[in-house]
Order: sequence, then structure tokens, then C-alpha cells
Amino acid sequence: MNHAAHPAPASYPALATRTAVVTGAASGMGEATARLLAAGGAKVALLARRAERLDALAAAITADGGRALAVTADVTDQSSVDAAVRTVHDTWGPVDLVVNNAGVMLPNPLADGRIDEWTRMIDTNLTGALRIVRAFSADLVAAAADGRAADLVNVSSIASHVLFPDYAVYGATKAALTQLSAALRTELGPRDVRVAAIEPGLTDTELGGHIDNPVLREQLDGMFQVMPALTAEDIAELIAFTVTRPRHVNLRHLVALPTRQA
Repeated sequence: MNHAAHPAPASYPALATRTAVVTGAASGMGEATARLLAAGGAKVALLARRAERLDALAAAITADGGRALAVTADVTDQSSVDAAVRTVHDTWGPVDLVVNNAGVMLPNPLADGRIDEWTRMIDTNLTGALRIVRAFSADLVAAAADGRAADLVNVSSIASHVLFPDYAVYGATKAALTQLSAALRTELGPRDVRVAAIEPGLTDTELGGHIDNPVLREQLDGMFQVMPALTAEDIAELIAFTVTRPRHVNLRHLVALPTRQA
């Protein structure tokens, strides 16, 4: 995979007053987003299943002068989400920035009938996102009512509208997440809560490492060989920019592609 050099991140002083939750924070876009938000001064709750990764990330953020809270959580398990919410609230109180980033990509031909993969993708990419929305919506509404910025960012994918053979269920979950974001704007927008759907194209993260189909793994690896991919930091920058606009500005739907990706 190509790892392009990344310039120093922009400065976002508006983040200094924010309290954020980032799911899927153990790696990739979630980790990069958590680092960037913390670098801007936000308090960041790191949610993911891999406790050791979260602890290491929290320690690194703290060593850099940031504020991070590692919270082991599985968005597919309601009791786990409930416990995580209690930990966040008990430690830092209500939040005003939620990044729904946890996701899995497990492509295979539909004819293979991989119900295990379908269930995991739906439970993580869609129902898991809904669990987080349910958990923190009241916080966001309260922050907005107090005159502060309040943001829900859902990390979707270009697979929500671009067709990739054998990625049908993954694409369906991401299309649902993008549609959910649009629908949530009709409910939360009138209450001054911003909702953004961000759809990355080819991005260099560990997401593809979960694919157990060797042909599809080879196809994905081939894409990384022929075009410079986005980095996790590129998406983190986009998220930071989105949530630091004036509070009456909602960048509602953003698509980010590598320049060479059609």
C-alpha cells in the first residue's frame, strides 16, 4: 500500500472547548481523528473493542499534552454501549461531538450466503451507529440549546453509491448510513445539531485486512498499487474542518476521493 507523506495538520483552536466521542478509535480513521481532535485541545473519549490499542493511544495523546479517555466498547452490544456511555458521562459529563466511525468491510459474492458477515456488517455499520446516536443525541441537543456547536459525524463510504462487485451488503450498510444521516438532519437540524456524512474513497487503513476472500484481497491490493490512496489523516482533517465551521454551517455530505479515483 502507498503511504504518501502527509503535511502538518491545520490548527483548529475551536476544538479546545469540545468534548468528543470517537468510535472505532483503535486504528485507521478513528485513531487519526482522535489524535487530531485531541491535538486541537478537545477532550476525546476513545471507543473500540481492542483495549490494549486504546490504552496505548490514550497514553500517546496524553504524552503529547492532550486529554483522552480509553473506553473499551463493542457497538454491536447494547450493554457494552450503555456501560461506555456511563463511563464517558461519569468522567467528562455530556459530549458535543460524536464521530461514528466504527465499521467493518467483509465482501464476498452474495451467492456465498455468508450470513455471519452480513450480520456483522449490519450490526456494526448500521445498528452500531444507531446505538451511538441513541446514546448521545440528548447530549448534542442540550449543547446546541446552550448555544454551542453540536456535531454528529457519520463515516460512510463511496460504496453507498458506487457499485463494486461482491460488496453488495457492505454497500447497502453504507447507503443506509448515508440515508440515516440525511434523515437525522430533518430531526436534529431544527434543533441546531449538525449532521455530516463523510464518504471516503480508497483509503489506506486496516479495513481491507479483514477480507477473507483471496481474490478480493488481491483486487483491493491492486488498487493501492495503481493509485495513491487517501490516508487516515486526510479524513481526520476533513472531519476536523467540518466540525469547526460556524455553528450555522452544516457541511452535510462530503465525498473525498484520491485524485486518480474516478
